[in-house]
Amino acid sequence: MSENKNFFFNHVAQITDSPLAIEVDRAKGIYIYDINGRKYLDMISGVSVNNIGHSHPHVVKAIIKQLERHMHVMVYGEFIQESQSRLANKLSDILPDNLNNTYLVNSGTEANEGAIKLAKRYTGRAEIIAFQNSYHGSSHGSLSITGNNDKKSAFRPLLPNVKLLPFSQSEYLHEISEKTSCVIIEPIQGDAGVRIPNKQFMIDLRKKCSDTGSLLIFDEIQTGFGRTGKWFAFEHFNVVPDIITLAKAMGGGMPIGAFISDKKIMDVLSYDPKLGHITTFGGHPVNCAAALATIEVMENELIVDKVEKKGKLLESLLNHTSIKEIRRIGLMLAVEFENKDIVQKIVTQCLKKGIITFWFLSTANSFRLSPPLIISEKEIQYAAKKINEAIEEVM
Repeated sequence: MSENKNFFFNHVAQITDSPLAIEVDRAKGIYIYDINGRKYLDMISGVSVNNIGHSHPHVVKAIIKQLERHMHVMVYGEFIQESQSRLANKLSDILPDNLNNTYLVNSGTEANEGAIKLAKRYTGRAEIIAFQNSYHGSSHGSLSITGNNDKKSAFRPLLPNVKLLPFSQSEYLHEISEKTSCVIIEPIQGDAGVRIPNKQFMIDLRKKCSDTGSLLIFDEIQTGFGRTGKWFAFEHFNVVPDIITLAKAMGGGMPIGAFISDKKIMDVLSYDPKLGHITTFGGHPVNCAAALATIEVMENELIVDKVEKKGKLLESLLNHTSIKEIRRIGLMLAVEFENKDIVQKIVTQCLKKGIITFWFLSTANSFRLSPPLIISEKEIQYAAKKINEAIEEVM
């Protein structure tokens, strides 16, 4: 065992008894290289993080430029910092008009924590409605609104006044009432195995929230920034949330998140009490510079426009007879098999072939594919060939 691997297993907190344990040396584009020089084709993107690939030169340049100016100088909201302001302005440009005011945080679960606090503060209501099989994060508030009971049971009691409704079933929306502060939903359920709601359900949900004065929160932490073939998944349904939460791909590989709403809603965090939501490192200037550069890359290289075509190609090439179902939108795929043991073996076999795939927390009989959006058609063909070979060897 190498020295670094020994440190990893003995001094880095472990959350599983079987990590992939690749000893990473460097990463570039769609590839990760280990300390022995072996190249892995990354079909996961750090779970939908590296949408523009690893170490994009424009992002690296922006990081270095900001590092040379300053890093952390003050807690969030006290000093005017160019990278924060420019990022917030750019986000307002690419989002609908009512999503014009950004609170920058460090991660997805923090974004969801801030969003539910904002909704409770703005409405003066306590009830939160979420959906079965959802995933919103691992901190206490985010875990409370997550629909995976196996992950929640050891950490109860969690937040009170939370209801979980069946996903994509309009007949249950009568549960939303004047007591409901907010409804939080993934417009595409990610960890549930890429579950896509019907369009009418999303329209009905928007109307019910508007009728009751409940704020509609879209958790786009996994789907945002092109993953589904549009900048944001809500665009597939022609509905707009009152609050959106973002993270993962936002930073081009750097840790950053945000919850975004209308200024008139967000302003309630500044009084009764003042400092209604605070963070030390949220909106870190280096991470903001990386995020702005990431958006610029996506705009300049027209990355989003090519995602759906690439996703269709990948889906069409995964054609082994043992596949029960493929659920896909854009370059976000769940490949389903008979049981979880088969999936575990396929993921392991793919890794042996230099292809990084991964499983879902809540959907054990499927594995996920979410490659960098910059992947070429030739690279898709190669990856699909190797995945099919791995499936055949396992079956």
